[in-house]
Amino acid sequence: MNGLKYYIVDVFAESKYAGNQLAVFRNVHSLTTDMMQKIAREINYSETTFILSETEQNGGYDVRIFTPKKELPFAGHPTLGTAYIIQQEIIQKPIDKVMLNLKVGQIPVTFSYKDKQANILFMRQLPPTFGKVPDTAEIAEALSISINDIDNRFPIQEVSTGVPNFVVPLKNTAALKKCRINSDKYFRLIENIDSKAILVFSPEPYTPENDLSVRFFADYYGVPEDPATGSANGCLAGYLVEYRYFGEDRIDIRVEQGYEIDRPSLLYLKAGRSGDKITVNVGGRVIKVAEGEFV
Repeated sequence: MNGLKYYIVDVFAESKYAGNQLAVFRNVHSLTTDMMQKIAREINYSETTFILSETEQNGGYDVRIFTPKKELPFAGHPTLGTAYIIQQEIIQKPIDKVMLNLKVGQIPVTFSYKDKQANILFMRQLPPTFGKVPDTAEIAEALSISINDIDNRFPIQEVSTGVPNFVVPLKNTAALKKCRINSDKYFRLIENIDSKAILVFSPEPYTPENDLSVRFFADYYGVPEDPATGSANGCLAGYLVEYRYFGEDRIDIRVEQGYEIDRPSLLYLKAGRSGDKITVNVGGRVIKVAEGEFV
């Protein structure tokens, strides 16, 4: 493992030391799954990724994603952050698109550039699927809020674009700030269902140029609260279109996350319906903050 190269990037960040931290490792072909999991636990970010090959395999780069506790088939900010490192450090020239081969399938990441530097990256997620509608009282108890804090004009529902999450509409930012996971209620809620994480959102952003505020809780994966969650915001994008939250079948919005834990993040959500299919794209900026070697 000597000389194992890694990078730290902030994803969905408008400046350094914001957004969601990610560690990206290269030249990991000799690492076992167990060793990757141990490294992810050592880093202890919400996710750590491992690029398995420096060349394309079947049209894309093989990548694995780990939380401190588990491997994931897909996650949003690791997808963008890893694509950025592949473009910057492996390909080393401007390109339009990088394909990542993940456990969930092949995910495309497209690049825009400003002054010849990578600007906003967008990932095309899998079409959303809609699952169970849980008991409102159970969700409220798990979040330590009142039923009256939940916007009952729209359902609470399991949504997946690769990883299932509960999407919970709240009435306002006051309700958003009140959310605290009740561990006993939370683990009882998720015990026998696919969704292990909860995204809550408010129509009141902290800054007027944005559209929504979001929080995301995933204790099951070793992530008590995530500062920016691309996969769950993809689920949110699909949900907003499915239920015409903004009164339309298409959205192009800016979403805040991480303000409550001092990691302000900004995500760009674009989604639309064509027939019975919803297309979801989630974007943001990536900033490299460090690089080094594991010895």
